[in-house]
Amino acid sequence: MREEKVLKVLRVVGLIFFSLFTLFPLYTIVVSSIKPLQDVQSVFTWIPSRVTFSPYRDIWHTIPLAHYFVNSAIVCSIAAIISVLVSILAAYAISRYRFFGRDPFRLVVLSTQMFPGILFLLPLFIIFVNLDQTFGTKLYGSYAGLIITYLTFALPFSIWMLVGYFNSIPRELEEAAMVDGTSALGALFRILIPISLPGIVAVAIFAFMTAWGEVLFASALTTDATRTLAIGLRDYANQSTVYWNQLMAAAIVVSIPVVAGFLALQRYLVQGLTAGGVKQ
Repeated sequence: MREEKVLKVLRVVGLIFFSLFTLFPLYTIVVSSIKPLQDVQSVFTWIPSRVTFSPYRDIWHTIPLAHYFVNSAIVCSIAAIISVLVSILAAYAISRYRFFGRDPFRLVVLSTQMFPGILFLLPLFIIFVNLDQTFGTKLYGSYAGLIITYLTFALPFSIWMLVGYFNSIPRELEEAAMVDGTSALGALFRILIPISLPGIVAVAIFAFMTAWGEVLFASALTTDATRTLAIGLRDYANQSTVYWNQLMAAAIVVSIPVVAGFLALQRYLVQGLTAGGVKQ
């Protein structure tokens, strides 16, 4: 009994420590976003001596934040939608059909996650430039190029996760639907997809959030017209001044849609990530 109490106390202390470790940076961001710039640049204080909400108003005028927001929304939404559609079809084929190269394909898809993303930056850049010079296909500095790039990040994990989810669904459900006259594709859309909704939502969230916060590829493959939020935030720093209070305010504003969407869909996310391991 004494050992159990000690372990419980240690667990609570550990949770409190990690919670504070996580919340302190968030508190710093919030406090800095409601301070005047001169107060942020001076000695840091946990309680602001003056409170102002002007940074939340000025963030829209210092840089074209709304334009960057629209760019990120377009790129991330399209990348998430295409990732879901492609991963559903690929995972269904891998899960339900036996074809030549099936197992090596699964291995190759999963092995792509073993390499650091930066290794693909130079090859993608060279491919985009050569396609533009040879065929006139403009991918560098375009939405399409960035969407294709983010698909290379999201698809392997999305396919792998949905394969496990589809494998956990009894084949008898589809066979019964086919006996009634439904095609294989009809069984997919009428049976598997509704049952697999938690896993599909988890895949969509993963693809969207992977693209939303990505910095490295967005900095190398975009121009001013297609710049995303993650890159646009650095524009709050110029040669003479860094608008730290506006930068903190912008970080909070651009995080609100993602956090709200995550909280609204977290039930599906948890179910999607765990269902493949607990369903029979």
